[in-house]
Amino acid sequence: MKAVQIRELTAEELTRQLDECRREAFNLRLQQQTGQLENTGRIRQVRRDIARLETETAARARAKQG
Repeated sequence: MKAVQIRELTAEELTRQLDECRREAFNLRLQQQTGQLENTGRIRQVRRDIARLETETAARARAKQG
């Protein structure tokens, strides 16, 4: 997910997307531990998406405060 796409999301969509990414990261880690994960690069992509979503959430919180 690109930063531009994240900025267009509403607060509710941002929270929902963050939850989905965290669930996906958990499932990918489980697959990796059991040897079922084929696309190991996906873990990195999801981690970066989570970071982007959290960054946007924090930026919106700072903007709201002042």
